[in-house]
Amino acid sequence: MSAIVANLFRTKSVQRLQEEAADNGMNRTLGALDLVLIGVGDIIGAGIFVITGRAAAEYAGPAVILSFLFASVACAFAGLCYAELAAMIPVSGSAYTYTYAAFGEIFGWIMGFDLILEYSVGSGLVAQGWSAYFLKFLNAAFGITLSPTWTSTPWNWSEKHGFVPGDGYINLPAFLIVLVVTIVLVVGVRQSSVFNHVACAIKLVVILTFLFATVGYIDSNNWTPFIPGPEGDRDYGFKGVLRASFSVFFSYIGFDARDMPIGILGSLAVCSTLYILVALFLTGIAPFKTLNNAAPLANAVSALGFRWLTVFVSLGALAGLTSVQVVAMMAQPRVFYSMSKDGLLPEAFSKIHPKFKTPYVPTIVTGTVVGLASAFVPMDVLNDMTSSGTLFAFAMVCLAVGVLRFTRPDVERPFKVPLGPIIIPGLGVATCLFLLVSGGITSIIRLFVWMAIGLVIYGTYGYHHSKLRNIEDSDSDGSSADSGKLPAEDGKKGDA
Repeated sequence: MSAIVANLFRTKSVQRLQEEAADNGMNRTLGALDLVLIGVGDIIGAGIFVITGRAAAEYAGPAVILSFLFASVACAFAGLCYAELAAMIPVSGSAYTYTYAAFGEIFGWIMGFDLILEYSVGSGLVAQGWSAYFLKFLNAAFGITLSPTWTSTPWNWSEKHGFVPGDGYINLPAFLIVLVVTIVLVVGVRQSSVFNHVACAIKLVVILTFLFATVGYIDSNNWTPFIPGPEGDRDYGFKGVLRASFSVFFSYIGFDARDMPIGILGSLAVCSTLYILVALFLTGIAPFKTLNNAAPLANAVSALGFRWLTVFVSLGALAGLTSVQVVAMMAQPRVFYSMSKDGLLPEAFSKIHPKFKTPYVPTIVTGTVVGLASAFVPMDVLNDMTSSGTLFAFAMVCLAVGVLRFTRPDVERPFKVPLGPIIIPGLGVATCLFLLVSGGITSIIRLFVWMAIGLVIYGTYGYHHSKLRNIEDSDSDGSSADSGKLPAEDGKKGDA
């Protein structure tokens, strides 16, 4: 029994991970501005184009601004912790790797399985947002209206009644964009980084155009009351503000993709400012109750009579959401790849295509999961599952900083969280768990059920095939001799 427990909590060597990072074959040629802009490009997506309206309409009203502020504070604590770990262990698979190094294999597995919620389930939500803006573009530009039968999920979600019948059979546009992105990632288009840079520029131009074009149409009456009181089956109030913070936390996925502190903190600061400004303007130009849709920016400017801006915003959102979809669906296979190289998943997940040099099996698996989620699962469910998974991951990373400070004080840390190993990491854990609880009991139950499924898979396969447990290691601390690295053709991190 003691041997089993020891194997579950056996950690990976920090020194080995640092050696892999130093010998990954990639040159670090990006400056501070480059890192911040890449971070902004990864982060801005469904959160600003899709979730803002829903969070305002269902939970917070104009006070969704406070929701973004609260979420950004929690992200700032987590961001500082990510910055320390990323500077200390700048390798693929970040949150999975950090947890493995700090807590041991069982928690590394839990984190890896949790990241499916952050990336695969989150990608399904992004695809549904893409579908909504695609429909808005067709209508605004060409007067074409597609039937909800083939553009909506068969079920919707109600906080009071659970799953209820929806308007369609399948969200076909969402499924098709996932299919296209999956094919692109299997083929391995080397120009993807260029596309992401261009898409980042387009997103920023669209957001700034939205702000400048609508500033004269803000009606301050739409901000009154700023925090709506309870109404019908909606709580609103401060409870609603916190519930909205849980929902919009999804918006910050991507800042943890960076492996340098300036990239993490800089991109987080820029995106938080943009989120708050967009939320302020959006609730100023439209009554918050009208924003409960998957394309709130386009619908709000359309209601003002701005056809050109509706088309422009829709096109910008399509480009932005596509780039985020590519990044997220590229990240998930890298996590699967790392886990497979550690023996926790079958070897097929670490196979590289002989022609395209991409991890094609996990990419296809990811595409299948994302496609089904986007086609059939309600957006509310996808949003809440993604936020809960992300909050759990961030809390674990914050906890890992404190643990590694005490267990591995000898390891060099180019960047350290200020105020010691307890205050900032502790605040990070506390705020993330507080927002997770604010999401409601249903979200917590879903998270635990998901983790239980993951533990069953680990118990039946991962534990018995773990290379950390089964391979004779030459290191005295028992680290894995083969944690594996992806080919460096894209330079992307493993979990973001």
